[in-house]
Amino acid sequence: MFTPSPHSRIWLYTKPTDMRKSFKGLIGLVRTKLREIPSNGQYFVFINRRKTHMKILYFEPSGYCIWTKRLEQGQFNYKADAAEKQGLNTAQLQWLIEGIEVQKYRQFKRYSHVI
Repeated sequence: MFTPSPHSRIWLYTKPTDMRKSFKGLIGLVRTKLREIPSNGQYFVFINRRKTHMKILYFEPSGYCIWTKRLEQGQFNYKADAAEKQGLNTAQLQWLIEGIEVQKYRQFKRYSHVI
């Protein structure tokens, strides 16, 4: 299972993406459309028009990585905003991967004792 660290910044590109794109094509989208630096440790999520394919681009110390998933049935559920990118936390990314609609769930603050 793909699990980024809890403190990672994750961006969902809300426009449909051509899944034939690989490293150079996705890096180009990050730079031009999302206006982010792809090599700074953030995660970038791309989904195709039919919402059946997902690619996640991220950078590790030794180079770029792409994690990909193709659904056998169903779709990835997310609401496309007017903005081209939508920030996600790690829980929302897991919900998106598992097919849970991101906008329906809300996490309430919990007490945490810091020592």
